[in-house]
Amino acid sequence: MIMVSASTFSWGSIRDLARHPRASGVVMVATVIVTVATHDLSAGVAVGVLLSGVFFAFKVTRLMDVRDAYDEATDTRTYSVSGQIFFASAEIFADRFDLRDTAAHVRIDLSASHLWDITAVGALEDVVTKMRHHGILVEVIGLNRASAILVDRLAPAVGGRAG
Repeated sequence: MIMVSASTFSWGSIRDLARHPRASGVVMVATVIVTVATHDLSAGVAVGVLLSGVFFAFKVTRLMDVRDAYDEATDTRTYSVSGQIFFASAEIFADRFDLRDTAAHVRIDLSASHLWDITAVGALEDVVTKMRHHGILVEVIGLNRASAILVDRLAPAVGGRAG
């Protein structure tokens, strides 16, 4: 078994650790360590998959962005959201809004984003509810079909429109 492991291991991958992204190296080393420590390849693979998922979630979280623009003529602030909104980015998403905005109207444009889960919908619902509580007319636009279905099921009061 040791000979099979030694012959199938990609020894060049050790040299390549310095050139590859740090997250990939951490996943590889953790997988090997867990496999050797537990003598269980499935445990090592499970750790590698979980670490890859965590690193991916944080990478995608950094790609989410919210930009705002104010139109004085209509007293409307438009928040343009881009990226993926899910459990790991929902809090960052919610923090990007001025919940006590002085504009009479707020438009949240989600045409360049996607809501993935109940946490994302909850964050959107919290933002909309708090703004409405302060007397701001809030409109959610640009939801893709999947996001609109989630919002309709989980937060129908948000009133988002697909687009």
